[in-house]
Amino acid sequence: MNDCIFCKIVAGGIKSKIAYQDDNIVAFEDIAPQAPTHLLFIPREHVDRITEMGDAKIVSMIPKVFKAIAKVVSEKNMDSGYRVVLNQGSEAGQAVGHLHFHLLAGRRMSWPPG
Repeated sequence: MNDCIFCKIVAGGIKSKIAYQDDNIVAFEDIAPQAPTHLLFIPREHVDRITEMGDAKIVSMIPKVFKAIAKVVSEKNMDSGYRVVLNQGSEAGQAVGHLHFHLLAGRRMSWPPG
């Protein structure tokens, strides 16, 4: 997607503080962090919402995202606690139309979250 800011980050057209990347997933720091650690994990391939993916793609991609999250959690020693959030649609708080997972850590999280 030419106008997608996350696709531009993946392509290197917009500079970002990359925390993790592999052939399928890129993670970078959120520009408006809601916790001391706030990373976004995105698939390299543009997908607006999880509901737009077929079953095979969901089964393939979701484990890759969570494997990347687990690796970063381990490397950054976040064992005291963290939260993973997926917002889908504007009413849920999704601001960028590219599937992404938030990893938040470094502070006490409250419940309910929103």
